[in-house]
Amino acid sequence: MPHIRSVSVCAVRVPLDRVTSFSTRTVKARDYCLAKVRSTDGVEGIGFCYVGTAGGNIAQAAVEELLAPIVVGQDSSRVEGLWEEMYRETLLHGRTGTVMRTISMLDIALWDLNARAAGLPLCRYLGCWAAEKVPAYASGGYYLEGKTPQKLGEELASYVRQGFRAVKIKVGRLTPAQEEERVAAAREAIGPDIHLMLDVNNAWADLPTALLYCNRFEKYNPYWIEEPFSPDDIDNHSKLASSIRTSVATGEIEAGRWRFKEILEKRAAKILQTDAAVCGGVSEWRRIAQTAASYGVTVCPHWFHDLHAHLVASAPNGRYVEFFPDDQVLNFRRLINRQLEIENGDLRLPQTPGLGFEFDEKAVAKYGSNRGQTWSEIK
Repeated sequence: MPHIRSVSVCAVRVPLDRVTSFSTRTVKARDYCLAKVRSTDGVEGIGFCYVGTAGGNIAQAAVEELLAPIVVGQDSSRVEGLWEEMYRETLLHGRTGTVMRTISMLDIALWDLNARAAGLPLCRYLGCWAAEKVPAYASGGYYLEGKTPQKLGEELASYVRQGFRAVKIKVGRLTPAQEEERVAAAREAIGPDIHLMLDVNNAWADLPTALLYCNRFEKYNPYWIEEPFSPDDIDNHSKLASSIRTSVATGEIEAGRWRFKEILEKRAAKILQTDAAVCGGVSEWRRIAQTAASYGVTVCPHWFHDLHAHLVASAPNGRYVEFFPDDQVLNFRRLINRQLEIENGDLRLPQTPGLGFEFDEKAVAKYGSNRGQTWSEIK
């Protein structure tokens, strides 16, 4: 069997063309960490993670000092064993956050490498239930200077004209009355039959505040209310879920199967937004999705549609892939050489081996912050 010959890592910072606001923060740039894992037979797999608006070099250091020495020289097909060894090695450095994101990145790269070695698209290598396409929702509705409710509605209507049957906007930054005006404009623009998702980005601190907003929103029939509270406040997620008709969705910045088990046991969400580049990689994402299926809970992963299209295609309880129609917010799209095709609101699955794309090396060099060189290689 081939063994892992080297791990290469690179931190990049990609500025946003236009400063963009969420419910709780404003973003000017995004830091990503990228990895390439090469085997002794010359096959290379790629992985990646988002590490916020700063801190890319922290992720790089975690790979260089903690994780790469574990995987180099190992059998590239021993993914589950390597996951466990990386997890145990980093227990003291953080079971969530940046360190778990770097474990996720290398795990993704290993699955990509093995799928490429087998000559199969990742979704088929995982054992897909969907072979051609998966449903997506258009993610947008951000706060921008001068963006009125009318302009928000126009944005969403443009997604519907492209064939999307579901759209998402941000809520929670403004007063309840102002947010109701935005939600009302969104519903009027897209009509009664399109799913409307509302993303709070952890803006609310208590249940009464959440109910004040949600009671205003329910007449517009939202498909879900996303991340209403801090990810650590699972109890309030559970209380809200039992108090409103709208489904609660959460989990996009949660890591590890154990925390998701708590969410499921407390009935704190009807939809999990498990992100494979956050939770522990493809390996951990599959465990979480399978556990969720036993609770009758669906999975609609957050972010990175180029990765998550494969995973939703491989999970019977996968429902939607989050899709960003342009590179203004998910500017990771500028770092890769091929984009997924969208057709009537569905993402066409790649038919080439592995993830189906490579890093654009010119873009990586342009945005790299890697201490004077593009890639750091560990052998």
